[in-house]
Amino acid sequence: MIALSLAEIAEVVGGQTHDIPDPSVQVTGPVVRDSREVGPGCLFVAFVGERVDGHDFAQAAVEAGAAAVLGSRPVGVPAIVVDDVQAALGALARHVVSRLGATLVALTGSAGKTSTKDLIAQVLRRKAPTVFTPGSLNNEIGLPLTALSATEDTRFLVLEMGARGIGHIRYLTELTPPRVGVVLNVGSAHIGEFGGREQIAQAKGELVESLPSSDADGIAVLNADDPYVRAMSSRTKAKVILFGESDEADVRAENVRLTDSGQPAFRLHTPSGASDVTMRLYGEHHVSNALAAAAVAHELGMSADEIAVALSEAGSLSRWRMEVTERPDGVTIVNDAYNANPESMKAALRALAAMGRGRRTWAVLGKMAELGDEALAEHDAVGRLAVRLNVGKLVAVGGREASWLQLGAYNEGSWGEESVHVSDAQAAIDLLRSELRPGDVVLVKASRSVGLESVAQALLETGAEGEVAAR
Repeated sequence: MIALSLAEIAEVVGGQTHDIPDPSVQVTGPVVRDSREVGPGCLFVAFVGERVDGHDFAQAAVEAGAAAVLGSRPVGVPAIVVDDVQAALGALARHVVSRLGATLVALTGSAGKTSTKDLIAQVLRRKAPTVFTPGSLNNEIGLPLTALSATEDTRFLVLEMGARGIGHIRYLTELTPPRVGVVLNVGSAHIGEFGGREQIAQAKGELVESLPSSDADGIAVLNADDPYVRAMSSRTKAKVILFGESDEADVRAENVRLTDSGQPAFRLHTPSGASDVTMRLYGEHHVSNALAAAAVAHELGMSADEIAVALSEAGSLSRWRMEVTERPDGVTIVNDAYNANPESMKAALRALAAMGRGRRTWAVLGKMAELGDEALAEHDAVGRLAVRLNVGKLVAVGGREASWLQLGAYNEGSWGEESVHVSDAQAAIDLLRSELRPGDVVLVKASRSVGLESVAQALLETGAEGEVAAR
């Protein structure tokens, strides 16, 4: 964080100082909410959760070097006390961002946010110091914490914004007003909570509504291939840049193909030139993510060749997102278990089919959460797609939703041997341990609540006769 005295912070957040002998002491380190991450000069933020009260760790945080605690009650150590810790955190982020000389890039979408955010950051940091959201900490707590990790040297701040309802993104943009806004897609993620795609589009479009006008260098980067997103051009006064495979896209891909290992390659076209890209990531769905990143980078002054090199060298920065690891015995594990929705599930299956050409493939899948009335149809469709893509075997893990996955595959298949339904992760592990052969490719994917990353981890440990080589 940029250096601020405790007195300045108290004024910004409207708090009262307690047990602070010298208010001129500066916070020079990051702002953290986990006492295990505290270092010299930090500000420790104490939240009261359902199970843990951060105030209980206040003394340990100060002993570890925190300059003070931001909390809702005095704790016997240097503290700034406020009525609402979350609101205070947001106010502090808003103040710090206003003092930065950084360009703020925000992005949202139903699928691909984290992967695209990681790509944008990896491209932009070749141009100048860049701070970006770690993992998918994209809510009203994670976003300000990321913004507060920026320093005086930061030139690009890349923030992922999530939403579970109308008004959520608007609130986040008020904390960290972006100059560049990226909307990737409008899909089925959280459709049960929103009520329909129109409502999802309304929520995602709050990002472009927040942008400054084109005269003030506002830029809206929109997916030309998604009609809901493309329509958002009417909701912004910013300059609109379209990306996609459409001929009308300003930044587009041509000659899209997958390598033998399932990695996308394409010819990147930008208004300033064209260049070839071969990505290290897996799956054709990353082409759209890469185009979004390319559009941002182009608008911020990078050439087509510079962007192409950066995209070709970019890797996966966030865990359990198409994380490909090969065991010593030749079995390949694709851990994409962080989350799932219909669009990302289908993209992962297509990637598996491409990676598994000439090999036996397994799709270990669990439920996709928050689909509301569309849950049955969407799970059935994913099961059917697995069979149409000639996936060797679908292993559906869990309860009712998993049974819908398996039933879809069963009804689509010819012999009824294309799928199996197992009760839980351990049952899936036991099945795969007994049936996997060298050369097999295994995809593991479900909504985060299912916890299928345990399957991937167990399979890696099973094959770890020597050191496991990650690709």
